[in-house]
Amino acid sequence: MKKIIILTILTGATIFACKTASGGKNEIVVMLQPKSDTQVSGSATFVEKGGVVTFEANMKGLTPGEHAIHIHEKADCSAPDASSAGGHWNPTFKKHGKWGSAEYHKGDIGNFTADANGNGTIKFSTNEWCIGCGDATKDIIGKGLIVHKGTDDFTTQPTGNAGGRVACAGIIK
Repeated sequence: MKKIIILTILTGATIFACKTASGGKNEIVVMLQPKSDTQVSGSATFVEKGGVVTFEANMKGLTPGEHAIHIHEKADCSAPDASSAGGHWNPTFKKHGKWGSAEYHKGDIGNFTADANGNGTIKFSTNEWCIGCGDATKDIIGKGLIVHKGTDDFTTQPTGNAGGRVACAGIIK
């Protein structure tokens, strides 16, 4: 228990659940913490089954409109602006772009829309990620999940010009 508490303090994010179920299903749920003096919060679930990771995030407290969400290099949310999470997770050293285009970072998830009440959701599935497999080009463990203030333009290098970081969670077991 002490180990989990220490990790929670260091990352600024709370782990809700992590389990491996029968049938080879691996699941992690993380809680997004507000950053940059916002009230943004929520949860994100990563479920791996049959070699495919499905990611789903539910957020609240956002400004209405489009926002970017990315996986970043580190599971460190300790900085008030989440800069401690580093840049986009890019283990294959590609240019920033839209997922599925010629070049993109493994952390370039994309954009989602927050409704008039500031609530947003996004769901995404890929076989280019894994949970705890140990492959440095696929493993999301030890990375950070960042919600941005603005929209990813899929062009500006290396960030997509998505603006400040309004929420952060460490993806850790």
